[in-house]
Amino acid sequence: MAIQFLGSSTASESMTSVSFLRQYVARQIDNLFPSLSEPLELETAWVEEALNRVNYCVRRIKAFGGKDFDPLNSGQYATFLYYLSSVVHERGGGGDIPTKLFLLNKALNGIELFYEVKMPPVFLIGHTVGTVFAKATYGSHCIFHQGCTVGRNGDDRPVLERGVILYPNASVIGACRIGENTVVSPGVQLVNTSTPGHCIVFSGPDGRPVFKPTHQYYAERYLDCDD
Repeated sequence: MAIQFLGSSTASESMTSVSFLRQYVARQIDNLFPSLSEPLELETAWVEEALNRVNYCVRRIKAFGGKDFDPLNSGQYATFLYYLSSVVHERGGGGDIPTKLFLLNKALNGIELFYEVKMPPVFLIGHTVGTVFAKATYGSHCIFHQGCTVGRNGDDRPVLERGVILYPNASVIGACRIGENTVVSPGVQLVNTSTPGHCIVFSGPDGRPVFKPTHQYYAERYLDCDD
């Protein structure tokens, strides 16, 4: 089946179909990471499940007004590629396809989000560039901006509770439990440091974090948090 490209409403609508996405993603992978044998094939069930997951997530992002996934939105597409790589891995098939999907996401969107990382059903990547996600524990309705890092320190990995926000260039590394509704301000580095939750974290004069209590649930600015 020939792929319809943008230029009409019919073509634009087709970009969110399972049949289109199967070919769209496969062609991108074959262009960047070509096989010496057969062209890459994505199973319909994989793409369908990933599409369901990304639609569930995107519909809860307030900026998009409840609309479904748009492959031409880089943050949404990065989320879809992550879900797709995760689905293929979970289903135990595909050989090196999960790795190629991970590498495609990294090449296109500048994001490090491996398929073995367990992300929740609802989260938001505000901007993808320079974001790094370790195999940490991620609560639902978390929000990540460009340049932020969730990293391990030896065997210690962070735990992010529900509604955590990392603003640009913030880092959470090692044995950290980031309490619910914690907002980590731009550039703040938390290394083996936990937060009490329901707070905004600033960097103090000596570089140590300062916690300012807040009674506002900041994730609600971005996401529908009712579920």
